[in-house]
Amino acid sequence: MACGGEGSGGGAKSGEGGRLSIATGGTSGVYSVYGGGLADAISKNLKGYQATAETTSASVDNLLLIQDGGSDIAFTLADTAIDAASGNEAFKEKVPLRALAQIYTNYTQVVAKQGSGIETVEDLKGKRVSVGSPNSGTEVIALRILEAAKLDPESDIKREQLGVEESAKGMKDGSVDAFFWSGGLPTGAVTDLTTTQKVTMLPTTDFTDALVEKYGEAYADTKIPADTYKGVSEDVETIGVPNYLVVNEKMDEKLAFDLTKLLYDQKPTLVKVHPEAKKLDQKLGPEVAEPVQLHPGAQRYYDEAGK
Repeated sequence: MACGGEGSGGGAKSGEGGRLSIATGGTSGVYSVYGGGLADAISKNLKGYQATAETTSASVDNLLLIQDGGSDIAFTLADTAIDAASGNEAFKEKVPLRALAQIYTNYTQVVAKQGSGIETVEDLKGKRVSVGSPNSGTEVIALRILEAAKLDPESDIKREQLGVEESAKGMKDGSVDAFFWSGGLPTGAVTDLTTTQKVTMLPTTDFTDALVEKYGEAYADTKIPADTYKGVSEDVETIGVPNYLVVNEKMDEKLAFDLTKLLYDQKPTLVKVHPEAKKLDQKLGPEVAEPVQLHPGAQRYYDEAGK
């Protein structure tokens, strides 16, 4: 579960002492930085509340924390939220989650050493591949893409389960041939890697339709623009997955309304914390994939904002 930060694993229920726990991700990812900024904005601007950002393994972990009351607010990828709302895959029962907003899109980044002979996902067979840290959204989409490419993660690759920073270090020291990462652009660990190593980024859109058919509407074709990373001079066709900010369905409606309003009111402050906050958009915010639903408090915010 959550680790690090005061109150880990025991986030207050809404209204209980005015303390709110935000489940984020690993320290090198966007969730952690964005969540820290959001916690600060809540503590400074939402009267009667203090918020703490918690370090976690990200999406799956975060939704389990929402389920058991360990956290009040969580960042999650849409595909993992769909699984949780449906009670599928990593979730033994339906998680009573509700969304406040779609906040930005994650880009599936499959990074390989240039000159390694790895040009496609199928070329990963027999290679040392990191699929992301356990219970992360990266791991979810990595395993689904490998399956769609007819590769068995247990037998067809030498599987590592590392976060993005550890994956990049593994590529530098030669212990990893390729790695998956689902994150915003640019991701610092990948930027750092490309300053010293020549890399190839693999296309993944051949698998979009198969993922949508099997797992739902969370997946869409997108592009990593040319020159996002040093040495990657052409657009990379890849799968995008939206990120949601979610809460338990039992959260007080006024608090959910206030949190949603704060998210947009504090956009300029959040942009200074992380550039992905530029993607906050009141028109895009309420767009969530079934069976995920908006919290009634968030729905009221969007209804009123649209008038």
